[in-house]
Amino acid sequence: MCGAVAAVTQAADSDQSVAIGALGDRLAGLRLCEPDAVEAMQASLRRYGQLSAVVAFVRGDALEIIDGFKRVQAARRLGWSELRVRPCTADDVGATVQIAALHAGRGLTELEEGWIVRALYRDHGLSQPAIAERLARHKSWVCRRLLLVEALDAEVQARVRLGLLSPRAAVALTALPRGNQEAASDVVVRRGLTVRQTETFVAQLRDCADDALRSALHARWASGELVPTIPGRPPSRAVRSDADWLLSDVAALHRIAARVQVRLMAAPLLALGPSVAQLVAESLESLAPVLAVLQRTITRVTSPPDRLEVEPDERKESAE
Repeated sequence: MCGAVAAVTQAADSDQSVAIGALGDRLAGLRLCEPDAVEAMQASLRRYGQLSAVVAFVRGDALEIIDGFKRVQAARRLGWSELRVRPCTADDVGATVQIAALHAGRGLTELEEGWIVRALYRDHGLSQPAIAERLARHKSWVCRRLLLVEALDAEVQARVRLGLLSPRAAVALTALPRGNQEAASDVVVRRGLTVRQTETFVAQLRDCADDALRSALHARWASGELVPTIPGRPPSRAVRSDADWLLSDVAALHRIAARVQVRLMAAPLLALGPSVAQLVAESLESLAPVLAVLQRTITRVTSPPDRLEVEPDERKESAE
């Protein structure tokens, strides 16, 4: 085992300085590293240094990155030789699951979620119910994400990885047959279509009655003859009052609280794996003071008027 890996395994609970060359990126295909994001990370490293450790696990004689692909790319561009790494105990399946867990709060794109599901299903042989259990998702969600990436042309996915096509635009292209997606993505990239414009373009292609009309429409979009804007005035939105927003937020809290309660009662946290269970437990513990403050605020604002303390200035104004 190489010296960097040995040093990490000797102190698995603490951050270690590890040579960048010792970090593998076998799991990089599950994440997007768009050029703009890497440049922003490079600027951050140059100005502030490394603020958070790269998360990695030992695989054979190498350290494989779980979280921190952009940090590693940016550090290489800056000519750094070492980075701070936080090792964790995991196998290939556990590491793939941890990518989803570590980014649960920050959010993954639908494509990244689909790549994770496909890796667990195709590469590691897990069943869809087993994946749903590992990711704390419903089986239908797993099925939708798997269908999404398997319905998307490989070339289109490559363009997403290169930052040429946005993930949401790529998702819109899945409404077309795989054989037509690459040509349509050519137009989207060349014309710089927005997600909404891409959706309009795809909808028009799907509405064509035959191949001749479809080819003619495609050519008009490709040549710029059709202005890539949404026709008509944007739909007007009803003005919502403060009470409307408040009631909507309260209803959302009810739904989220019920969903969290069901998931917590469905299985013990350790069923998610030791490292993921620890991460979930820390997130839940951080939620407790927030809920406590909210409870105090609710009690204060819903108390009967005669129980509320009135400030001296307010008493004076009332008397006047």
